[in-house]
Amino acid sequence: MQIFKIGVIGGSKCNSKILRLAEEVGEEIAKRGAVLICGGLGGVMEAACKGAKNKGGTTVGILPGIKKESANQHVDIPIVTGLGEARNVIIVRSSDGLIAVDGRYGTLSEIAFALRFEKPLVGLHTWNVDEHIIKAETPEEGIEKLFEKMKGR
Repeated sequence: MQIFKIGVIGGSKCNSKILRLAEEVGEEIAKRGAVLICGGLGGVMEAACKGAKNKGGTTVGILPGIKKESANQHVDIPIVTGLGEARNVIIVRSSDGLIAVDGRYGTLSEIAFALRFEKPLVGLHTWNVDEHIIKAETPEEGIEKLFEKMKGR
């Protein structure tokens, strides 16, 4: 059985509704036995990691700085890069598929990389910039669609 690596991308600052959605995304990823990859900081990233950990999942944080201590408390494996926002490429390249939850311009850059590298990508209350972004209304629907797409590759 293949263990998928799912990238969760989204804003470092967001409202409580988005945080809850991100936490549910993390839970759904862990329930399916996948590894969650993210930027390792706050907001959507922290909420998704928290959700994954609540369901016994494994989390990886690709950090922009050089201190592993900057990772949120729910990151199991912090990877320091010292690359700043350029670490977005590593997040996308390391993922088998991605789900974008809300987000601003940093998330938009990750969406662009995902589309450029032809990675399966689900959008949950995020940018609508391309017909290749699979739309979802709920975390469960989004992760289900993402797994269907990855299994078909």
